Parts: sequence; C-alpha cells; structure tokens
Amino acid sequence: MQKWLVGLGFLILSGCATHQSPTGRGQVLLFSSMQMDQMGAESFAAMKKQQPISQDKQLNQYVQCVANRITAVLPGQQPKWDVVLFDSEQVNAFALPGGHIGVYSGLLSVANNQHQLAAVLGHEVAHVLANHSNEQVSRAQMTGTGMQLANAALEIGEVSHRDLYMAALGLGAQVGFILPYGREQETEADIIGAQLMAQAGFDPRESISLWQNMAKAGGSQGPELMSTHPSHGRRIADLQQIQAKVLPLYESSPYRAKKACN
Repeated sequence: MQKWLVGLGFLILSGCATHQSPTGRGQVLLFSSMQMDQMGAESFAAMKKQQPISQDKQLNQYVQCVANRITAVLPGQQPKWDVVLFDSEQVNAFALPGGHIGVYSGLLSVANNQHQLAAVLGHEVAHVLANHSNEQVSRAQMTGTGMQLANAALEIGEVSHRDLYMAALGLGAQVGFILPYGREQETEADIIGAQLMAQAGFDPRESISLWQNMAKAGGSQGPELMSTHPSHGRRIADLQQIQAKVLPLYESSPYRAKKACN
C-alpha cells in the first residue's frame, strides 16, 4: 500500500508545472485551467443551492455593475462572469476560477460605496487571475492534505472531496476546513486588485478607507473576510505605498466618465 501511495505521489508531482505569477513570483501548479474551472463551477453551484440568494433587485444591479467593470479590464478575452449576491450578514466575498463571484449582503454595510466594493472585488478576482486557487489545491496535494485530495488529480468531480475543494478554493469558512491564502498571495492580490479597480475607474484611495472600516467592524478580530488576512495596519500601510503607482491608472481610466454604480 505504501509503495502504491509513493508511486502515485511521484506521478502527481512529476506532472506539475512551474509558472510565474503576475508579479513574477514562482508558482507550482498541478492542475490545468480546465480542472480549476470545473472545481470553481461545481463549488459555486453547490453554494447557490445551499445558501439564500438576495432578491433585492437594486442591490443586485449595484453589485453586478461594480463586478462588470472590474472583470471588463481583465487581460485577454474573458467570458461574462456569474455574479451572485447572497442574502447573509457575513461581511465577505469571493471569486472562483471559471468566472464566478459571490458577494454577501453583509459586506455592503462595511464597503460604504462603489469604490470600496470594487476594492474587495478587485482583490478577490486578483486571486483567480494570479492562480492562487491552483496554488492552494496544489499545495494541499503535496502536503499533509495531499492524499485526501489525491483523487482530484484523476477525477475532479468526486463528490466526497467537494468540501476539500471548496476549502482550497478559499471557501473554508463555509465548509469548516480552512486552507487560508498565504501572506505572499494576499499581498499580491492587494497589488493586482488595486490596479484592477483603478483601471476600472474606481478610486484606489478608497481601498485604504475600506480596510479602515474593516478594522472597526466586528471588534478586535474584524469580520470573517479578514480572518486569514494580514493585519489591518500592515495591509493599510502596503496599500498606501502603492498609491503612487495606481492613481495614474485611475486618472487615465475611460471608465471614470461612465455612470456611477449605485
């Protein structure tokens, strides 16, 4: 049995590919984009069945508008993203491979305007753009969780492992099994997310206000969105440092002339 497991591990690792993230950081990715898209689609479909979806037409249009502008500036030909507003007090949002965005209505009580909502969505979409979900699943494959996820390399649709897939995709809080993004990934998503929101015509300075709001929400621990993220002060300091680079993108964005999302 042990020899079989070692052999399987060797086959999995030998099939991995080394990539560079958008900021030039090295990544080991074991899964194809098609496999990741399938994981994302299956996880999102499960969540839409399990959690209530908001029927508030105005709020749905607002969230869709902000999401559409963020995804419109992504590089390459991108399909229309599936955006869902979940009716929940959670202060959270996520994006999944394959073009899926989930926003919890509780986030709108902390993200006080379109720019702050764009900061969150830009950050979450940046995780997808930078293949962070693939990194997470791949890391789980190669570490202590690896054998629990071994079947994922052979049959992505294995229902018995869905909770682990969802956890590795950044949805651990929903399924009780957390594989949080690492500090490097979070910082990278902050940088890419600020660029995306600025290119989409949203004021990147509001990202600082957003995280100040987050620091005040829910006491010292902050809301769920921040539970696996860097400290409030460090994140705000990092965002302040990159303002000089992203403000010109905002000032030159053609989307600034478009009607505001409200």
